[in-house]
Amino acid sequence: MNGLRAASKKGFVEWLAQTGADVVCLQEVRAEAHQLPDEVREPEGWHTVHAPAAAKGRAGVSVYSRREPEAVRIGFGSAEFDGSGRYVEVDLPGVTVASLYLPSGEVGTERQDEKERFMAEFLPYLVALKARAAADGREVLVCGDWNIAHTEADLKNWKANRKSAGFLPEERDWLTKVFGEYVDVVRALHPGVDGPYSWWSYRGRAFDNDSGWRIDYLVATPGLAERALKATVERAASHDLRWSDHAPVTGVFA
Repeated sequence: MNGLRAASKKGFVEWLAQTGADVVCLQEVRAEAHQLPDEVREPEGWHTVHAPAAAKGRAGVSVYSRREPEAVRIGFGSAEFDGSGRYVEVDLPGVTVASLYLPSGEVGTERQDEKERFMAEFLPYLVALKARAAADGREVLVCGDWNIAHTEADLKNWKANRKSAGFLPEERDWLTKVFGEYVDVVRALHPGVDGPYSWWSYRGRAFDNDSGWRIDYLVATPGLAERALKATVERAASHDLRWSDHAPVTGVFA
C-alpha cells in the first residue's frame, strides 16, 4: 500500500468498492486501525483484520474478507517477528488465506540480516502450515509482497541487479525451496513470459517504461493452484492514477 492512509486518498477506496474479490490482502499499511478512516478500517460489506507493527508507521498487514473468518492468527510463532506487522492469516471455509510482507533488505546492512532471519524462520512455518492444512482437508494461499524476484523473467533489469537485495542468489534459492512446497500461481498461469511486473520504482520513468519487478506473489498449495483460472496484475492506466508503487495482483479460483 505504501501507506494505507495515503492510498485511501489516491484511489484505494474506489478500487475496493468496485472489486469483485472475496478476499483482499494488504501489505505496508503503516497505520494502526484507529488511525484509519471508517470507510477503510471497517468498510461496509467486509470483515477486516489489521495487524500493525509495534514500530509506529512501519510495515503492517491486513486482510479484508466478505465472510467472517472462522479464526485469525497474527504472526507465525516468532519471538522476533510476531509484533512486526508482517504476517496475518485467517481461516475461511476450506482455505487459510494469509497476508505477508517479507522484509525488503539492503545488502551489507542490518536490514538484510533481518530479512535472512525472517526467511530462516518462515520457511519451516510454511512447511508446517501446509502439513496442518492437509491434515484438516484445507488449502492455503499466502498473498503478499515477498520482496524477491525469483528468476530473470521477474524483473526488467536483472543484469544490473544481480548483487541487489531482492535478487541475490541466496534469496532466489530460498524462494525456490518455497516453490518446492507451494505453487507460484501467477507464473503457473503465465509461463515463459517476462513479468507480469507488480512493482515499479517511483524514480525516473520506471512505470512508463514498464521497468518493474515481480515481487508480489499468490503462493498456493498445489490443490488450490490447480483450481486457478486467471491471475492478473491490475496495473494503473497511467502514472498519476497509481495509489502505490505496487499494483494489485488478483487471482480467480474455481
